[in-house]
Amino acid sequence: MNSFWDLFKPQELIEYGGLALILIIIVLENGVFFGFFLPGDSLLFTAGLLAFPSENMILHIELERLIFAISVAAFIGYYIGYWFGNKTGNALYNRKESIFFKRKYVETADVFYKKYGGMALIIGRFLPIVRTFAPILAGVVKVNKLVFFFYNIIGAILWPAIIVTAGFYVGKAFPNALDYLNYIIIAFIIITAIPVINGMRSKKNKINPSV
Repeated sequence: MNSFWDLFKPQELIEYGGLALILIIIVLENGVFFGFFLPGDSLLFTAGLLAFPSENMILHIELERLIFAISVAAFIGYYIGYWFGNKTGNALYNRKESIFFKRKYVETADVFYKKYGGMALIIGRFLPIVRTFAPILAGVVKVNKLVFFFYNIIGAILWPAIIVTAGFYVGKAFPNALDYLNYIIIAFIIITAIPVINGMRSKKNKINPSV
């Protein structure tokens, strides 16, 4: 990697660190509060794309093994988030803001979590920011450990199974898909950002209701 901005380029990350770096990023992005800025969905899609046997193949690993490895990393990440939330409690809401922490991100995940309950731990896997803070909030409110395990393992399997597989078969159907990767990533960002933006607007409307 030649610059800090390469952290946001899934293909650069994968070419630089391979599967090991993918798994580290997934753990951080799935429950460590400062990992919210790391690529998630786009990284998984690109991993699937680069794992398809072709001239662009970079990840020399079978699709099933790739999904399993990412599922384990996502599962561990959520438990780290749960442990952190359980230990910090409501102090998280009063934490001083910094470049790595914004209170509005916690509030957005909070709105989403209160709306969907435990299902937020599954649905939230597919949404940036929510994916990072949902397990932390589950720890704050001390969700039953067995219930958390149930939602955690389902989400940890479904998330990579859907997105990595999608990337893999796009690579199969369109051999030159890598040439359009930037556009695909932009589309991912736009699609996944819509629910997050709506959550922020919902929180704002509750604080400042129209009269």
